[in-house]
Amino acid sequence: MNRIAVFCGSRFGSRPAYREAAERLGRALVRRDIGLVYGGASVGLMGAIADCVLAEGGEVIGVIPVSLRDHEIAHKKLHELHVVDTMRARKAMIDELSDGFIALPGGIGTLEELAEALTLGILNYHGKPCGVLNVTGYFNRFLVTLDGMVEEGFFLQKNRNVLIVEETPENLLDRLLAHTPPP
Repeated sequence: MNRIAVFCGSRFGSRPAYREAAERLGRALVRRDIGLVYGGASVGLMGAIADCVLAEGGEVIGVIPVSLRDHEIAHKKLHELHVVDTMRARKAMIDELSDGFIALPGGIGTLEELAEALTLGILNYHGKPCGVLNVTGYFNRFLVTLDGMVEEGFFLQKNRNVLIVEETPENLLDRLLAHTPPP
């Protein structure tokens, strides 16, 4: 695995644990020689993980839509910063550049990116692992929603099981690295 896409907030959120987890994940990526692909911003958790990976000597590639370049304050110190026309183009390029996906805490955009990556994996558009770093139980409500979809017959349990959930970056990366794509 050469690069992992990380979806996360352009804000820090209300708990210091979110930023700490982003930085811990950044250090864990560098220790395993895995590059970071992310949304290209210099603010919030996006900026925190990028700054950490850069400080540790790792590779960072950002992808940001032109419409958000100023709003999210595009990071100026990355190895590569791709400026694209749309959010759809952003997600497509992040998908193309990465070998797996991780979601950290974030807002509705983070959730949408995670849901799309998970959906495309389930539909075999890619065979890349998809996981969440469940910092202080941040994703618990989302996981309950997925379980409710299974109970109500709208989501298969085998597809629910595709999403890897861990509470530490190290355990999450271990499971992502051990992932075997479906045939």
